[in-house]
Amino acid sequence: MSTFQFKGQTAFYRGKVRDVYTIDNKWLVMVATDRISAFDVILPHPIPFKGQVLNQIAAYMLNACKDICPIWLLDTPAPNVSLGVKCQPFKIEMVVRGTLTGHAWRTYQSGQRTLCGASLPEGLKEHDFFPTPIITPSTKADAGHDEDISPDEIIAKGLATREEWEQLCHYALALFEKGKLLADQQGLILADTKYEFGKIGDTIYLMDEIHTPDSSRYFIKEGFAERQYKGEKQKQLSKEFVREWLIQNNFMGKEGQQVPDMNETWIQEISGRYIELYEKVIGSPFHREKLTAEELLQKIENALAQLKA
Repeated sequence: MSTFQFKGQTAFYRGKVRDVYTIDNKWLVMVATDRISAFDVILPHPIPFKGQVLNQIAAYMLNACKDICPIWLLDTPAPNVSLGVKCQPFKIEMVVRGTLTGHAWRTYQSGQRTLCGASLPEGLKEHDFFPTPIITPSTKADAGHDEDISPDEIIAKGLATREEWEQLCHYALALFEKGKLLADQQGLILADTKYEFGKIGDTIYLMDEIHTPDSSRYFIKEGFAERQYKGEKQKQLSKEFVREWLIQNNFMGKEGQQVPDMNETWIQEISGRYIELYEKVIGSPFHREKLTAEELLQKIENALAQLKA
């Protein structure tokens, strides 16, 4: 993936999977690359079409949720590119959980009954639904691992005021309800997800990407209750299969561990799984689009020129 230089560019940030360009300190150009990360580590090989999959799911979901709160997105000038307003981000990830899954389940298994200030009821099995969705925030780390944090700590550390925190919770829970509804229409259960927010003046905006397989976990609805009852493994749509492969190959992002080799067959399988995720989450066929760096640059520059006109 090329690094571009745009007219009026005031900053550039390379994230784990996205390259973000700031234009005139007012707009962001977010390029979703084919990089893939797990356990906060970028894996050595890009996954074909992954950037397009994530960008197009995120754009679809953001536009579906813009009746709930202001969104940062203005345009998607290319398959893997989003253009939107620049916000001052809250350094918090709003993690919403509908089921006792993943990190929440590992916490529960260890005997703890609170997570980030949220109560975890007794007598639950892995993947059981909470009585109502819970919010388990984490700090948004500039580098390394994100850390669990409670609402009281968020307010005490000045990461958000009490009023802002209440507004963030209101938006996050409303977005999760909409996400569950959209998932249900496709025969899926939205188990958990994360949202990121920022501000322009006094207005809070929904930022980044939402309801994608990188930020969310989906279960297959058909047979879910029966599998739960029998204690069988749930069928899920997420990049958990990549994490499971890494664990099987003795990698969990810990110091001294070596990222396992990824052969071409496995790379193509991951690509195929991401495309399958797109089609199941969106409910329409995926159309592969591959642009040259020059074509991509031209599309972004045209969109920026239109924005500035």
